Amino acid sequence: MCPSWLYRKLKEGNSPQHHIHNMKDPKEDEEKSRRVVEKSTELRRRGRRRNKQCSKADRLQEKGFDSQLVSSTCSKNLVFAARPGYGHLGTKCVVKANHFLADISASDLSHYTVKIIPEVRCRKTSKAIIAELVRVHKNTDLGMRLPVYDGGRNLYTAAMLPFTYKEFTILLTEDDESIGTTREREFKVVIKFAARVSMHQLLDTPQEALTVIDIVLRELAAQSYVSIGRFLYSPDFRKPQQLGGGLESWRGFYQSIRPTQMGLSLNIDMSSMAFIEPLPVIDFVAQILGKDVHSKPLSDADRVKIKKALRGVKVEVTHRGSFRRKYRISGLTSQPTRELNFPLDEKMNMKSVVDYFQEMYGYTIKYPHLPCLQVGSQKKVNYLPMEACKIVGGQRYTKGLNEKQITSLLKVSCQRPREQETDILQTIQENDYEYNPYAKEFGISVDSKLTSVDARVLPAPWLKYHDTGREKEYLPQVGQWNMMNKKVINGSTVRYWACINFSRSVQESTARGFCQQLVQMCQISGMEFSQDPVIPVYSAKPDLVKKALKYVHSASLENLGGKELELLIAILPDNNGSLYGDLKRICETDLGLISQCCLTKHVFKINRQYLANVALKINVKMGGRNTVLLDALSWRIPLVSDIPTIIFGADVTHPESGEDSCPSIAAVVASQDWPEVTKYAGLVCAQPHREELIQDLFKCWKDPHHGVVYGGMIRELLLSFKKATGQKPLRIIFYRDGVSEGQFYQVLLYELDAIRKACASLEPSYQPPVTFVVVQKRHHTRLFSSNHDDRNSTDKSGNILPGTVVDSKICHPTEFDFYLCSHAGIQGTSRPAHYHVLWDENNFTADEIQSLTNNLCYTYARCTRSVSVVPPAYYAHLAAYRARFYMEPGATEISKARGARSKDGSVRPLPALKEKVKNVMFYC
Repeated sequence: MCPSWLYRKLKEGNSPQHHIHNMKDPKEDEEKSRRVVEKSTELRRRGRRRNKQCSKADRLQEKGFDSQLVSSTCSKNLVFAARPGYGHLGTKCVVKANHFLADISASDLSHYTVKIIPEVRCRKTSKAIIAELVRVHKNTDLGMRLPVYDGGRNLYTAAMLPFTYKEFTILLTEDDESIGTTREREFKVVIKFAARVSMHQLLDTPQEALTVIDIVLRELAAQSYVSIGRFLYSPDFRKPQQLGGGLESWRGFYQSIRPTQMGLSLNIDMSSMAFIEPLPVIDFVAQILGKDVHSKPLSDADRVKIKKALRGVKVEVTHRGSFRRKYRISGLTSQPTRELNFPLDEKMNMKSVVDYFQEMYGYTIKYPHLPCLQVGSQKKVNYLPMEACKIVGGQRYTKGLNEKQITSLLKVSCQRPREQETDILQTIQENDYEYNPYAKEFGISVDSKLTSVDARVLPAPWLKYHDTGREKEYLPQVGQWNMMNKKVINGSTVRYWACINFSRSVQESTARGFCQQLVQMCQISGMEFSQDPVIPVYSAKPDLVKKALKYVHSASLENLGGKELELLIAILPDNNGSLYGDLKRICETDLGLISQCCLTKHVFKINRQYLANVALKINVKMGGRNTVLLDALSWRIPLVSDIPTIIFGADVTHPESGEDSCPSIAAVVASQDWPEVTKYAGLVCAQPHREELIQDLFKCWKDPHHGVVYGGMIRELLLSFKKATGQKPLRIIFYRDGVSEGQFYQVLLYELDAIRKACASLEPSYQPPVTFVVVQKRHHTRLFSSNHDDRNSTDKSGNILPGTVVDSKICHPTEFDFYLCSHAGIQGTSRPAHYHVLWDENNFTADEIQSLTNNLCYTYARCTRSVSVVPPAYYAHLAAYRARFYMEPGATEISKARGARSKDGSVRPLPALKEKVKNVMFYC
C-alpha cells in the first residue's frame, strides 16, 4: 500500500490542480427554476478565493480575461469540482483494471541540480552523458548510489551522495550523422546538492513526485527498448508485422504512474507503433512507389515522393564491409548518379560519383540511373548511392499513414479482452519490478495483479419512436437495436431532391433503382419523401465537380420555378480522392445544399441495414429527429427537464503529424430542442496551428458605425436556441473533448470565461450556471470482466457490458471523475470514456451526471447503437473533421509556404456555412 502520509497528501491535493470546490447539497426545491441564476451567482461568489499576489492572474486580466474568474482560478487557487459522493444507480459488479498498486517505502530523496558544459539541447545526449558518468563513477565518487536523471537539470538519489558539489569530466563517443563518423566529445558535468526532500514535501507539487517515480520505473526498460514518450517498443515483444510501403509494426507498452483513490497506481497498456523497416534503401524505395526501380529511371513525381519519405531517416553504408558508418538523409539529388560530379579538392578538380566509388572502394555502381541520397549539411553535401545504403533499425515512422497501412496497423493491434489482459500481465512479469535495480534503490515495489474494482452497470434508457409504428417505445438490449417496426419520432419532409452520379461504373438505370430503394426506406422510416427527383439522374466527371454541382443546382431551380433544391444524393467512386471533400465544401459553403454521399459498392450491393442507416442520416440532416429519450418527454431527466437547458459539445482537431503549419479546426455544437436535447446545430472555425484553446467562443470588436459588437460561437448558439425554443437557456452543460490533463487548468480558465462573457453580452445579469465536463478517450485505462467465461458479464465481443461505470479506487483521489463504457464492443478491447467534471455550478450528484451521460449515448443520430462518447462531443468531432474540407484547394500548400498565420497573427478564416446548413445536423 501507499504510505499513509503520501496517501493523505494525495487526498489533500495541494497542487493548483487539486484544490477543492465545496459543493452544496445537489437537491433543489420546486422554486429552483425561478432562483437558479441568483443561486449560481451566490455559489460562484462563495466558491472563489482572491489572491492579490497572483501574478499569473494579473497577466491573464491584461489579456482581457474576466477579472472575477481570474481571481477565482489563479494558479494558486484553481477550484475544480470535488467529488460529491459516489454513484449507487445500476447493477453492482466487479471488473478488473490495468492498474497495479505501487508501494513506496522510501520517505525521502536527495535532489541535485545538473549543469552540462557546453550546454546540450538534445535530451538523448544529456541522458547519455549522465549514463556514462554513472558507469564510470558509480563505485567511487557516487558512493555506490544509483541516481535517476530527468534529462534536464534534475538528478535524484535515494540517499545522500558523498559530496555536495562536484565537477566531472566525461568523454562521450557519439555518431556525427552529418559526416558519418564517430567523434569523442568532452563535457564538464557539475552536480550540486539542492535539497534533502521528503516525499511528503515533494508531493506539494504532485506532478514532480509522479515524474520522479515514472523516471525510476522506466529507467531500466528505456535502456533496452525504444522509448517514445511514455511508450516503450521492441521488435522482441512480438515478431514485427509488415504494414506495406516499407513500414512494419512493433509491439510495445505504455507505462505511467497515477494518483488514485487506492494510492499510487502503475497504469500498463499494450500498444503498436509503425516503424521503418530496416531494408536496403533501394528496396524501401520500390515499396514506397509500388514498382520495380532497378531498370527504369524515376519521374519527377517519384522523386518528390521518395524525398518526402526519406528525409530525416538514418541509414548505414554497406559498400565497406563491416565498417558501417551512419548518416541522416537530408535530401535527394535531382540528377541520376551517372550525371553527378563533385569537387575533389579546393582547386575544384571534379570527379564523378561513379568513378569515385570505383577507385576509392572498388565498388561498381549497378543502378546509375537512380538519384543519390544527400547527407550532411548544406555547406558540405555528401552523395551516397541508394544501393550502398541500408536503413538503420528502430526508427519510428512520424509521417501520416495511408488507409491501407492504418487498416493493417489496427488489425495487428486489435486484441480481444482476454488476450490483452494476458499480454499486460506478461509485460508486468517481464518488467520484473521486484528485481529492477532502480526500483529497489528507491524502495518502489509494484503489485503483479490487476486491480479489482467495484463497478455498476447502468440501465439502458427507454427510447420513444413515432406512435404510428408498431413499436412506439423500445428498451435497447446490450447497447444495440434496429429500426424494424419503428418510425422516426419526427420525420422530415423532402419534396425536392436530385441525384448526381460521379461513378463511371454505375449506369443511370442502376443509380435510379438505388435512389428508389433509398426513397422507399426513408418513407418506411417515417419521412415524407417525394418519389421522383426534380431532374433525371445527372452523370458527371469527378474532376468537374464544381461545374456539375452548379448545373444540378441551377437546373433544379429552373424546373421548380425558383424554389430551392432540398437534398442532393451523390454517388461517388469507392476511391474518390478529394471528391468527397470538394463536394461537401461546395454544397455547404457555396450552394447552401444538404447532401448525402453513397459509395459505388453500396449502390451495387443494396443492403437494407445500410439503407436504414442512410435514412437516419438524411432525416436529421433535413431537420428531423430519429428518437428521443422517453424520460425527456415525461420531464423526468434530473437537472435537464426542470428548466430550459442547453447542452454543448466542443472539440479541436489538429493537422496530421508532419503538417507543421496548417491551422487547427475548432467546432462547437449545441442542442436546439428542449426538453428532448436531441437536435444539435454546429459551428466551426480555423485557429492557429496546434492551438487547443477555442479562440472563437466569444468575440468582441469595435465597429466604426455600430460601436462595440459582440459575436462568437457560444453567443450565436445561445441565440439560435432561443429562436428554436422561444426560451433562453437557464442552465449550461458543456462537454469538452480532446483536452489532456496538463491542459485542464488553462482550458477551463479560458473557455469558462468565454462562456460567461457570451452570456453577459446578451444581458448583463444573464449568468446561467455552468457544468464543464472534459471527455477523454486517449487514455490507457482498460476494464476487463472479472470472469471472461461468464456470458452474463460480457457482451458478444467479450467486453464489459455497455453502461458499466467506475467512480472509485482507480479514479482521482478527490476530483469529480468517472469511467463509463457506454457502448457494446465490436472488435478488440473496449476503451471506456473518462469524464472529468472540472466545474459544476449545477450541483450534479454522481448518479445524475453518470446517468445523463449514459442515456445521451443512446440518442446518437447515425446508427441504432449506444456510442462510446457522449453525442454532443462526438458531433463536435464530426463537425471539426468536416470543416477541414472547407479549406480551399491549394490553401494547405499556401499555408505551408507562408505559415498558418498572416502578418497580424490571424488565421485565414474558413468560408462561412450557409444559413440553411448550419441550423441542421449537416455533419452527420
